[in-house]
Amino acid sequence: MKTSNIFKFLVAGAFVCGVAFNSSAAEDSQISCKNASLVRNYDELVATMQVDLSDLKLKKDQAVMLTPMIVTEQDTMALPGMVIYGRTRWYQHERGRFLPFLKKSTESVRYYENMEPVKFSQVVEYEPWMNGSNLILQRTDYGCANCKAPEIYEPMLLAQYLQVEYEPNFKYMAAVAEEVKTRELTGRAYVDFPVNLTTIFPDYRRNSVELAKIIATIDSVRNDKDITVKSLSIKGFASPEGPYDNNIRLAKGRTEALKNYVQQLYSFPFNFIQTSYEPEDWEGLREYVVSSTLPHRFEILQIIDSNLAPDPKNTKIQTDFPAEYEFLLQTVYPGLRHSDYRIEYVIRGFTDIGEIAEIMRTQPSKLSLNEMYLLAQTMEPGSPDYNQVMETAVMMYPNDQVAIINAAQSAMQRGDYAQAERYLNRAGNNAEALYARGLLAGMQKDYGKGIWMMEQAARLGHPAAQQQLEQLRIAKQFAK
Repeated sequence: MKTSNIFKFLVAGAFVCGVAFNSSAAEDSQISCKNASLVRNYDELVATMQVDLSDLKLKKDQAVMLTPMIVTEQDTMALPGMVIYGRTRWYQHERGRFLPFLKKSTESVRYYENMEPVKFSQVVEYEPWMNGSNLILQRTDYGCANCKAPEIYEPMLLAQYLQVEYEPNFKYMAAVAEEVKTRELTGRAYVDFPVNLTTIFPDYRRNSVELAKIIATIDSVRNDKDITVKSLSIKGFASPEGPYDNNIRLAKGRTEALKNYVQQLYSFPFNFIQTSYEPEDWEGLREYVVSSTLPHRFEILQIIDSNLAPDPKNTKIQTDFPAEYEFLLQTVYPGLRHSDYRIEYVIRGFTDIGEIAEIMRTQPSKLSLNEMYLLAQTMEPGSPDYNQVMETAVMMYPNDQVAIINAAQSAMQRGDYAQAERYLNRAGNNAEALYARGLLAGMQKDYGKGIWMMEQAARLGHPAAQQQLEQLRIAKQFAK
């Protein structure tokens, strides 16, 4: 269908219309339209209007059909409209005698004198050809079944949709629900032993503090009704000085001593506490030397990384660099004698939104990403509460791609583009990350970059990328 001169009128956005149909045959029987709009809501186009029938004069055997249409020079889409029936025609309609071409979704209204305005709306899937489209209303009057042909009025222009400014479509991601919420707590204790002994003395040096750290970690999960502790593992380390065989004995014996100490406090089931040991913590020594300012740190690192056996390796550092070795022995080696512990536990799942909200406020670490997303679904995207959930999620799961991308979009919605960019710098290069980068570029009016990002996202199959790509191209065109 080719449209008429209504396209001479270009209006950005939606406008209010109060124009009435004019007809030489029915000048005293008019229908007017008010508060009409044609508005895009992401993937949809919403047509709304208020039809004023107060001046309509309708006989009992007549009917009036109003058909909204979305029209451009390229295409036309007729929407389900409404039919206003006179009294007799209404009863015929009620008995199933429909006008043969009416759609089932067409709204039916019985005519009364001095009728109140009728609110009307339709939602359709947005398609690219609809940009710059007009909303028009076609009126067709019908008499009795054997009367003359229907009278068709000139269409009435109601509103226009014209997209100029870029409108980002945020697509928040839902995290996959965890079947079992398995978590772990880790810690490091520096339990001190007298030289060459493997017996724990709780009051020796700072042992009371170090042992209390382990106990507090265990109690933090063991006394929680939402948590089931599954296992405890302890790994003991000795420092590199002294004979390797003796360090094996010390690391193994001291680890076993710590296990027995904890077992006596809690009476865990048999084999609940798992142990392992590292006779000499060369990796810990290497980490220190790499970040140090030792004059010969590169030479010492070469010795550490060499294929020498442990005892000759330690001897060579001591012989070649005696001053630095003495420094390491006094300040670094004591810290290489430590016990690393890990507690594995399971948190029960939460489904009640009220309970999830309370836990989010008090103990967010208990929630999975999916549970946080369920809570966010009850909030308005971009609202302060919604943004708080997204920020908490990325703090609890800083390396999760879903949490990172959602937090980036949340930052965009509140206008914090710098924070959004920081998140997206570690979001990877999947379709969702590229899409989010395209959104950010568009919001910053860098349309060229946004188009490139959206093209990549579309190529990788992001479902909303093509629609955003079209918007970015239009925005770039009007930005020139």
